[in-house]
Amino acid sequence: MAATVAVIAPTASSQAEVSAQACTFTDWVQGAWYTTGSIVRFEGNYYVAEHDNPGYSPTVSTWYWEPTSCDGGGGGGGGGTCTSASDWVAGRQYYTGNIVRYNGSYYIAEHDNPGYDPTVSTWFWEPHNCGGGGGGGGGNIVSEAQFNQMFPGRNSFYTYQGFIDATKTIPAFGTVGSDTVKKQEFAAFLANASHETGGLVYIEEINKNNDLCDESQPYGCPAGTYAYYGRGPIQLSWNFNYKAAGDYLGLNLLQNPYQVAQNSTTAWRTAIWYWMTQTGPGSMTAHNAMVNSAGFGQTIRSINGSLECDGRNPAQVQSRVSKYQQFTGILGVTPGGNLYC
Repeated sequence: MAATVAVIAPTASSQAEVSAQACTFTDWVQGAWYTTGSIVRFEGNYYVAEHDNPGYSPTVSTWYWEPTSCDGGGGGGGGGTCTSASDWVAGRQYYTGNIVRYNGSYYIAEHDNPGYDPTVSTWFWEPHNCGGGGGGGGGNIVSEAQFNQMFPGRNSFYTYQGFIDATKTIPAFGTVGSDTVKKQEFAAFLANASHETGGLVYIEEINKNNDLCDESQPYGCPAGTYAYYGRGPIQLSWNFNYKAAGDYLGLNLLQNPYQVAQNSTTAWRTAIWYWMTQTGPGSMTAHNAMVNSAGFGQTIRSINGSLECDGRNPAQVQSRVSKYQQFTGILGVTPGGNLYC
């Protein structure tokens, strides 16, 4: 298995050197809900939320809040605007609170760094919600308590925070339609992930002895013809899927598919990528199936319909449907119609 990318954390946080930038902030209010990236003014100083929190004091914990600096803006709402964001540049010095645009998504610097890739480490960068309505944010739909209820025996690799961070990097996921539709989409996604991984137990496919390399592709299989077995919540497989997912997410998954099993957020992002962009053997993406009222059955068809749908494996279909019904119950929403494929 290939080695993970080594990132050396600084020995001390250089908070005094934060770079002043225009930002939209509100005065901190105890008990108000703050999402990751929100900027508040508290006792004359500015703080940016590193993680969603129910109004904890900005001076209590650096897990939830990090000092930042503003030289303008103010009086705005929610998650902070990105008018000051610039395209990320490798090797450029960034300071805590800087916001960059990278492969169509926004990231905010949690710590000073010399231009590290925003997707390498959540120590230095955190996915950022622009404008108070852009980034996904599954925490508003699925709480950590509900997540734990859905996956009581999950592998520790599949963290709730990794899931939430991943949702924020693909803004359309779980943010389209009514609250009912949003909850149904999250339940459908997590139900299929549960089925694929045995309740978020398996990170990698058990049988790794399959040649999942389409050698007709011009880029081939640089990691080896047996390297592209299933990984992550929807068990990403085949070299062409690793290539397409990597291109979309800004990661070289074709060269190093192993990283999907080494970083929780990366694993969740590959699953969301498939959900949002791939029709598989179906006629629509799983995302479109849920937001356009085609029903849960069409998500099964998009993921594994050629092996399960149209009577090929009704037991597997029932397993997915039962899990979806359980999860919609946890989220307090009806499952809707067209559950089978």
